Amino acid sequence: MFRAFDIAWDAFWRFVEDDGWAIASHIALSALMSLFPFLIFVTALAAFFDFKNLADETVQLMLEAWPAQVADPIGREIRNVLTQVRTDVLTIGVVLAIYFSSNGIESLRIGLNRAYGMREARSWYWLRLESIGYVVVGAAGLLALSFLVVLGPVLWLAAVRYVPALEPFGWVITFLRYAATSAILIVALVVAHMWLPAGRRTLAEVAPGILVTLGLWLAAGAAFGRYLSEFAGNYVTTYAGLASVMIALVFLYTTASIFVYGGELNAAIRRAREGRL
Repeated sequence: MFRAFDIAWDAFWRFVEDDGWAIASHIALSALMSLFPFLIFVTALAAFFDFKNLADETVQLMLEAWPAQVADPIGREIRNVLTQVRTDVLTIGVVLAIYFSSNGIESLRIGLNRAYGMREARSWYWLRLESIGYVVVGAAGLLALSFLVVLGPVLWLAAVRYVPALEPFGWVITFLRYAATSAILIVALVVAHMWLPAGRRTLAEVAPGILVTLGLWLAAGAAFGRYLSEFAGNYVTTYAGLASVMIALVFLYTTASIFVYGGELNAAIRRAREGRL
């Protein structure tokens, strides 16, 4: 127990020394600025394949893990932007949408490189192309997962029609929906820790930081949601019309700090194993 505390404490002070708070701020702002271009690209991609109804489901799936007090205002603004689905975005604005979306990936790379103590030797254009590839694959994966989420209830109703005994187990659909959201988070964290920063790490080396990140995200989300339910008026009084944006920014800053700390924790565990703690 004391050894675990020493490692966690070492990770925290390395987080402070590596400018973790400033990097978390950069990640939060980059994530907020890249969210809308990414979803515009997803919407255009869905319209191109005639899956217009999946865009709204994709937004809901992405925000499922956020506290309701944060997700609802941002979700409304996103839907206002995405009400006009334009396929011409794929031919005119796709380059800018993907480029600005990839800025969020690059901010994560900077944070993890600092956490793991790595220096980039790869070319900047190669890193940018890699980030763009993650954006495209992520958009396609979200659309595919949204299609399965939409198709799930339809298949369940058909199954209940032929096997009425399944009707009491309707909670399975809700469980699968939350499982899909959890799978998105876990896969994204594994990919980020293993392949975004310079160097290579095994799944066993990044697993502790990922598990701690998920646990702290759940705790922070619950605490932040509870705080907003009691004191949301403070943001409205202070920031007026910008309250929803500031709430989202504070939430993203919290989650980004936890994300960077997860990388620092993995690095601290590695140092402890090497006998340099």
